[in-house]
Amino acid sequence: MVGVMEILQPGVGEIPAAHYLRATPHTVLWGRLPCETDATVLSIASGESVTIDTVSHEGVLEDQGKDPIAYFGGHGVPAASVLEDAIAIAASLARDPESDGPHVVTGPIHVEGAQPGDLLKITVERLQPRVPYGVISNRHGKGALAGLLPRALTTMSVFTPVEQRPEGLVGVLPVTDGGPRIVEFPLAPFLGTMGVAVAGNERPHSVPPGSHGGNIDINLLVEGAVLYLPVQVAGALAYVGDPHFAQGDGEVALTALEASLRATLRFDVVPRAEALSEFGEITGPLVRTPEYLVPTGLDPDLNEAMRRCVRAALSLLQARWSLEEHLAYAYLSAATDFDISQVVDIVCGVHARIREADFRRVDRGRDGGEAGTG
Repeated sequence: MVGVMEILQPGVGEIPAAHYLRATPHTVLWGRLPCETDATVLSIASGESVTIDTVSHEGVLEDQGKDPIAYFGGHGVPAASVLEDAIAIAASLARDPESDGPHVVTGPIHVEGAQPGDLLKITVERLQPRVPYGVISNRHGKGALAGLLPRALTTMSVFTPVEQRPEGLVGVLPVTDGGPRIVEFPLAPFLGTMGVAVAGNERPHSVPPGSHGGNIDINLLVEGAVLYLPVQVAGALAYVGDPHFAQGDGEVALTALEASLRATLRFDVVPRAEALSEFGEITGPLVRTPEYLVPTGLDPDLNEAMRRCVRAALSLLQARWSLEEHLAYAYLSAATDFDISQVVDIVCGVHARIREADFRRVDRGRDGGEAGTG
């Protein structure tokens, strides 16, 4: 596929929004997330959209040579098909692998009017693959089977081409038994990292997610989805990164199909009073898709992450639809799927998919119409 699909180098190709933010050594952080004292790289009004270039960490990391041209060239990618911003970031920036995370994040973006207590609403309008290839890695004794895989205790990175099929783009994994077989899976691009800055002057590690969002790795955040985050500092100071072409819930090997995306996002400030009316008190990431409201639970212990997600879901049902606690609990048990977002980011994630259509009669009654019981 390399050479067939357009390579979205900086400034090349469609840029849907009026604001465009490139990924440069001056507009990204590598391994850390923005904090309150970081200088903004772009200021926008609430309701405006920004097209943002993101760069995957795969192919720029030290254990891959910190030389994207050499790394991807070793897999048959022409130099012209390697992203220029990835090359510049690898050449110009450094991180401490012992104390910093791997992710490259673009930002922070100041959103006018955002204040602590508000919600920042980030709508995913467009996600464009920038290259026709990606990488899936297991490294450093991490992943769901840490201590067992990778067996050689070295980085195991799987280069994964992307190809066009009639039904859409697919990732292609060769079956290495000498035969001509391959495994294909559909792409569903999303940003693994979407967040707001934390208070104070200490930049968080890029790996563990938290109330600020960050590396939440929720694969529902495809085009058309929305992420709500509690604003922690004036202006929100939003950022994005960790682009994925595809990920299964759990992300068990440590990374999924990691590859650079051009993301067009709309940023809206939801004032505190409106946020409380809509959702109650939101203390962590909340996702909304055309079908689901998706509260989250985060904790280093997966069992506690599950419990936190259940509590967040109960709180949401009680605040939004005035359900009595025992009825909300019964509904969650009967009708809501609780999915493992990921188990590989120090802090584990669980998210609940609450179907909004199940409450259409409640909403009708709340709005003054006939609630009905049929």
